[in-house]
Amino acid sequence: MRTAIIAATVAALLAAGAAQAPAVAQTAPAASDWRTIAPENLLVIDTSKGRVLVELIPVAAPNHAERIRTLANQGFYDGLKFHRVIPDFMAQTGDPKGTGEGGSELPDLKAEFSFRRGRDAGFVAVPSVGAGVRGLVGDLPVQTQPDAQMMVTADFKVDAHGLFCPGVLGMARSGSPDSANSQFFLMMGAREQLDGIYTAFGRVVSGLDVVGKLKKGSDAEDGKVTDPDIMTRVRMASALPEAERPTVRVLNAGSAAFAERIATARAARGAAFSVCDVQPVAEVTGG
Repeated sequence: MRTAIIAATVAALLAAGAAQAPAVAQTAPAASDWRTIAPENLLVIDTSKGRVLVELIPVAAPNHAERIRTLANQGFYDGLKFHRVIPDFMAQTGDPKGTGEGGSELPDLKAEFSFRRGRDAGFVAVPSVGAGVRGLVGDLPVQTQPDAQMMVTADFKVDAHGLFCPGVLGMARSGSPDSANSQFFLMMGAREQLDGIYTAFGRVVSGLDVVGKLKKGSDAEDGKVTDPDIMTRVRMASALPEAERPTVRVLNAGSAAFAERIATARAARGAAFSVCDVQPVAEVTGG
């Protein structure tokens, strides 16, 4: 059995300036601080560079999450190229043509750029730079209206949308907002220009380093890759034989242990601290 601990708090902690930040003590997480990702929401992407595990956040975009589940379990993504990879930005795939112009035979999806958030969504506020209230729904960084506004809405919910931070899963599209089909991308950097105009609905919980190793494209050709890396197999964990199925626990964003990690990130970044500086903490077993 394969076991791995991924404790990627923030890339900023690796910077030279982090050494000057005051230390924040971190205690070992309690058993109750962890939550196990449901197999039907765990996307297992095996690539020519290694394995990437992504947690889907269906509350953010239920139709997009279901589309990924459907295509993954059909084997649609197997063998497809990472045809567009831009350093420190994103890696795009999911096109059977390998050109950025293809898709599946399923109809295009209506945009789900935002969603209605209720108290049951498990939102955890992470005060940081940027407009609106910011925090996490599961592993997904979001911007949202404050909870207080729920009292004056008919559905007792407020608007929220995903933020395109490192590790976020987004659905690619053409010029039309309602043109997403099968192509998706994995963020390697933060791009606030995408917030609210593309659908964000998941987060890499293991293997962001693998995404960073994918062959990069040329800036002159907008990231188009020659002889690109591929996805060898893509399935939801629930569709894999039990012996091949990874189990992933992530540190609950509302736990005291995770709050300590947020404090560490805040100490390292100071006034520039952003919710994008906080990465999931995951434990992977099996598979």
